[in-house]
Amino acid sequence: MLNFPRPPFPNQHQPMPGKTAAMKPAPDHGETSYKGSGRLNGKKAVITGGDSGIGRAVAIAYAREGADVLISYLDEHEDARETERLVTEAGRKAVLLPGDIQTSSQCRAVIAKAVSELGGIDILVNNAAHQASFKSIGDISDEEWELTFKVNIHAMFYLTKAAISHMKPGSCIINTASINSDVPNPTLLAYATTKGAIHNFTAGLAQLLAEKGIRANAVAPGPIWTPLIPSTLPEDSVKNFGKQVPMKRPGQPVELATAYVMLADPLSSYVSGATIAVTGGKPFL
Repeated sequence: MLNFPRPPFPNQHQPMPGKTAAMKPAPDHGETSYKGSGRLNGKKAVITGGDSGIGRAVAIAYAREGADVLISYLDEHEDARETERLVTEAGRKAVLLPGDIQTSSQCRAVIAKAVSELGGIDILVNNAAHQASFKSIGDISDEEWELTFKVNIHAMFYLTKAAISHMKPGSCIINTASINSDVPNPTLLAYATTKGAIHNFTAGLAQLLAEKGIRANAVAPGPIWTPLIPSTLPEDSVKNFGKQVPMKRPGQPVELATAYVMLADPLSSYVSGATIAVTGGKPFL
């Protein structure tokens, strides 16, 4: 069995959105373990939330598979520069673009930057997300509810809409959903609701884009050890994070990378409208 960390973890809390360097134990993004085989040679990818967590693992994997990458992120500059270093060490081009994608103008700027700096878009990974936990619906402010939808689902629509006109047949869109779209955590009500919307959006989008030769799929992670966890969950939940799934531990970001590579691989040309569950053995229906 792989020797990935298991709870209990040290007590820890960070301000949102969290930083990789402060996490104990450190997440594994595949820095030393992911080996590419040219599956994405010459491809151009946009990854939102690409500075850390799942996004960093996908950026590393894509670069080592031969793709150039634009990394969209909020303001975690230190994390973003580390991801940039890992991409360029793989011999691929990395473009960093900070900014808040809850606005349609920033989403269009992300796509425009990718087209001008990378020369096009073959893969769009809609991965950035906002979450916060609340014990009561009365604790969720209107502003918090709206922010969660703007970042998690509205941005996905804006980015996809802007990218489509630059995508050729054979291109693909990969959306990060969650096990929460199937088994919602009640303390993550706003987040879980957006993840359900992403699942539905992906299924409809796949049908809508099929005649253009563009595929749309989703990955549904279970508990994954990223900066989002110590910055958005109560300390007790962080300490025991991942204990509830059959593998009794959280997944590491690197453990999702192969799902994103498979969905982006041109050889997966008949895979569209699918959701790949990466949940540590917990059923996803």
